Amino acid sequence: MILFDTHVVVWLAFDRSRLSRAAILAIDKARMNGEGLAISDITLLELTALVRKGRIHLDISLETFLREVESRFVVIPITSRACVLAAGLPPAYPEDPADRIIGATALAEGMPLLTADHQIRRSKALRTIW
Repeated sequence: MILFDTHVVVWLAFDRSRLSRAAILAIDKARMNGEGLAISDITLLELTALVRKGRIHLDISLETFLREVESRFVVIPITSRACVLAAGLPPAYPEDPADRIIGATALAEGMPLLTADHQIRRSKALRTIW
């Protein structure tokens, strides 16, 4: 299973050309092998914020969009273990709470994180794909 960072969900839905070749291959491989594609539940909140701020424009209702996302991904809830891991991420890891819980969820669940975020990838705090 692969955990998706929020921007990767957006790019997959609206602009696949922004995905790296390695990202597309990892997604295709996971689908072919019957492995799940996952998001942290905080990604749903981040998507909502992006719509509210006008950074994502929908032709459908927000609720329909979020339900569509939920139907395509395994939604991983925030756990106490992920919260503890988020608190222990190194200083090089982004301070944004959503970034921290997404990364910590990947660690807690033993999944790689699919992300283009340079700061997350440079931190070497977890296994990433890009």
